[in-house]
Amino acid sequence: MSEAKTGDLVRVHYTGKLEDGTVFDSSEGGEPLEFTLGEGRIIPGVEEAVIGMRAGDAKTVHVTPEKGYGPHVEELLFRVSKDRLPRGMDPEVGQRYELTQEGGAKALVTVTEVDGEDVVLDGNHPLAGKTMVFDLEMVSIG
Repeated sequence: MSEAKTGDLVRVHYTGKLEDGTVFDSSEGGEPLEFTLGEGRIIPGVEEAVIGMRAGDAKTVHVTPEKGYGPHVEELLFRVSKDRLPRGMDPEVGQRYELTQEGGAKALVTVTEVDGEDVVLDGNHPLAGKTMVFDLEMVSIG
């Protein structure tokens, strides 16, 4: 049985949790995650953990922000007036929106605060700045 290496197509079941045990994503009850090692389609901490695993292997890894979704960047928090939001939008904390920036680029933001006539939007990934814990099980290689 071979070990997973760069270039291999792998299928992995996973459960991603925060350090307090809160599950934020899982393939449990569904299809395993399928990806090619080395293509950079998943976060580096998980990809690095999968390298060297064999079919049937299981492990738990802690992924720091540097190997996950990066640090939480304060410059990506924006306070805007509600009247600058699209008409009919009634923002609530936790809602996610896709905004179009100047030049046409898309940005996902999360409402983190609603304060009178102002809203705070966070352009960070929701898991930025967090250490994550992944339970991984290698289903197949190749």
